Amino acid sequence: MNVMAKAKKKISSAFIYFFGSFGGILFGYDIGVMTGALPFLQADWHLENEASLVGWITSAVMFGAIFGGALAGQLSDKFGRRKMILMSAIVFMIFSVLSGVSPDMGEASAYYLIIVRMFLGLAVGAASALVPAYMSEMAPAKARGRLSGLNQTMIVSGMLLSYVVDFLLKDLPGEWAWRLMLGLAAVPALILFLGVLRLPESPRFLLRKGDEAQARKVLSYIRKNPAEIDQELASIKETAKEEQQANQKTSWSTLFSSKYRYLVIAGVGVAAFQQFQGANAIFYYIPLIVQKATGQAASSNLMWPIVQGIILVIGSLVYMWIADKFNRRTLLMVGGAVMGLSFILPAVINWMMPNMNPMTIVVFLCIYVAFYSFTWAPLTWVLVGEIFPLAIRGRASGLASSFNWIGSWLVGLIFPIMTACMPQEAVFAIFGIICILGVIFVKTCVPETRGHTLEEIEEQGTNRGRVKATNPEN
Repeated sequence: MNVMAKAKKKISSAFIYFFGSFGGILFGYDIGVMTGALPFLQADWHLENEASLVGWITSAVMFGAIFGGALAGQLSDKFGRRKMILMSAIVFMIFSVLSGVSPDMGEASAYYLIIVRMFLGLAVGAASALVPAYMSEMAPAKARGRLSGLNQTMIVSGMLLSYVVDFLLKDLPGEWAWRLMLGLAAVPALILFLGVLRLPESPRFLLRKGDEAQARKVLSYIRKNPAEIDQELASIKETAKEEQQANQKTSWSTLFSSKYRYLVIAGVGVAAFQQFQGANAIFYYIPLIVQKATGQAASSNLMWPIVQGIILVIGSLVYMWIADKFNRRTLLMVGGAVMGLSFILPAVINWMMPNMNPMTIVVFLCIYVAFYSFTWAPLTWVLVGEIFPLAIRGRASGLASSFNWIGSWLVGLIFPIMTACMPQEAVFAIFGIICILGVIFVKTCVPETRGHTLEEIEEQGTNRGRVKATNPEN
């Protein structure tokens, strides 16, 4: 027993934060891997003129993730964040392998792959909901933005990893190339599973289940000051007690009670806008975008995803540097405004100068990715992890994740159809308008959360709810 206890005490905070956020690697790898696999898959299965089928194959993961996020949110409230992350890793391993061994049965092959990738999406959606919740509950308030930003760094590192793998495998025979690209996703899933086996459960979840001794032990891994541990335990217990008294049983209707509605709308709204702004249209289809702009074969444009991936990783590191120096709202509004202009200006320039260099749109897309990478990309998950009160965090995080994936799924599904029907510049201009609407939403509907404890953020929502109940016209 003493040996076991000593072994557990050796778990460092760096290990906890690294593997606590490692689920983002799975998320990112699967976002990026189809970017390189798709041109080879299209050629192998003769799908070049099947825009709808291509859209479904690409977006099937996001469709499954809609349900995975909501399901994992509920189950994590019952079984814990750690156990559900382990389960997600297992599901991810199984269906990554099944994607890589898709049978060649003509048109039926496409439907098989769509179904398998939907199940894979359950694990991806679960990771997108569980990792931010786990990281926010482990991180101290003063460093929560930076540490929660590790999730985004992991996501974009997973994307860059998939782009590099795609590039390295591109010279294999077409059938082997895309199969290995998809199947190798099982490797990071295995690493995640082995790492999370040693992770502790969230102290907030442990306290909610009445295990104060274990919650204190977990906090001792990640807090240096005993007084800070006592203060945080007391704060968590007080909030949990108030929630138990107010809501003996939390239901979906609880999320939209006057007490929580303001925070739920803010968190879910930001999660939805992040995807409807069109970022994943770039990440899923950049080789096809360059092909349409230049006429070069998509399979020869696999260096562009790596460029985008490098920009994303640098941006995530920039975010970790500035995360707790600027207000969340400020970064979101500045980023959203530049992103919107980056999408709208190519359409304006093309209208004024019809002979515009076709690569101009790609340059503007790089500007979009740069600002997205250190504003909306990481801050969405930071907000989702920190804005929801304890009593509804699992359900609300799952709901936000599901809305995020609904946007991702729709963008992945309809982008190839839209670009088949209208100029690319016009498609991106539509996304640019959505970016501007996102800025307006943040300015009017999202509270500032930087530097506040989770309990203080909850109090903001409670006070706003009281004001609304007293003055409905406000």
